[in-house]
Amino acid sequence: MKTFEERLERLENLNTTMRAGNLPLDKAVSLFEEGIKLAKSLEKDLNKIERKVEILVNKPETPDESPNLELFDKPDTE
Repeated sequence: MKTFEERLERLENLNTTMRAGNLPLDKAVSLFEEGIKLAKSLEKDLNKIERKVEILVNKPETPDESPNLELFDKPDTE
């Protein structure tokens, strides 16, 4: 499997190629389909990374401490 960066670069290249506007319709549709698949896989990877970050940020420092379920502290209302 290609790395996240390689897939993102391929998606960017597809975007540039399609925006040039000089492709036959069947080729444009094929590239669009590839781009959609890449975008979905990249989004899936980003969601996994986001969940890992949330777990790390909210992990209790001691075993008896409850995890913080908020990603950011609530602002003071005073």
